[in-house]
Amino acid sequence: MENTRRQFIKKATSAGAAIMAAPAVIGAPAVMKQKKMPDAVIPFKLKYAPSLGMFRRNAGEDPVDNIKFCHDQGFRAIFDNNFMRRTPEVQEKIMNELRRLGMDFGPYVLMADSGKQDFVLNSPEIREALINKMKEAVELAKRTGAKMALVVPGRYDMKLHMDYQTANVIDNLRYCCDVVEPEGITLVLEPLNPYINHPGLFLKGIPQAYAICRAVNRPSCKIVDDLYHQQITEGNLIPNIDMAWSEIAAFHLGDSPGRNEPTTGEINYKNIFKHLYDKKYDGVLCMEHGASQRGTPEGELRIIQAYRECDSFEI
Repeated sequence: MENTRRQFIKKATSAGAAIMAAPAVIGAPAVMKQKKMPDAVIPFKLKYAPSLGMFRRNAGEDPVDNIKFCHDQGFRAIFDNNFMRRTPEVQEKIMNELRRLGMDFGPYVLMADSGKQDFVLNSPEIREALINKMKEAVELAKRTGAKMALVVPGRYDMKLHMDYQTANVIDNLRYCCDVVEPEGITLVLEPLNPYINHPGLFLKGIPQAYAICRAVNRPSCKIVDDLYHQQITEGNLIPNIDMAWSEIAAFHLGDSPGRNEPTTGEINYKNIFKHLYDKKYDGVLCMEHGASQRGTPEGELRIIQAYRECDSFEI
């Protein structure tokens, strides 16, 4: 009987010890997480820039609310392709909120008419139209402070040798730089893939854009490297980044195939982001892509999680 009683006490003591220990084991990660700042408020290592409205199902339709939401999630930049189409009042609200929060603003679209020939032509009328467009960028910059404008040099001319077209593009860009450079504005040229999205355009690849920027030879003429497009056109993303580094002023992001958030295609964005971090890149990386889970609040949050995953590289 005594042995039985001792065995019962021993078992009860062991069970009690296990029960007492269990919360400590189960709760350990929770305690550790409490000591660590929640992911939602840790700034990302790089300036990934959601498009304005990318998180509208979580943040609503108001642009200022969207900016606040992005900042709360750790983003320190946004971009807005449609910035020029907004009313002056909304433009100024956007820029004032970005300044208040210390956030950067990526390049907006100044010229991107994929159905038109313009830069490839040597024409006084074309040149005048280009200069007038640059003056719009100057007025916008004076009013809002937006200083990076995206330019797509339009369609190529099938009746004119590509070398002549290249010379015309270089000359026309120099005229444009004469207008914007005194105001501190940078034009960023975007090469676009001809195979899936933009057949018939003059500017296709990073080497071509690099050669043009070197020939224009102005600090106000640079490249926006859209990694989605360049994966389709030429691949070899990191070596091309390094070769064209002196002329790259911004990046566009999107995985391929599909043009959705990183981790949904074949591009190793975690390695690319680490490479840019190691090169001390301090510019904007515009999140110009869709969502793999479209049309839902959860799909928007999945975008943020994808960037957290790719931003988790060691430093």
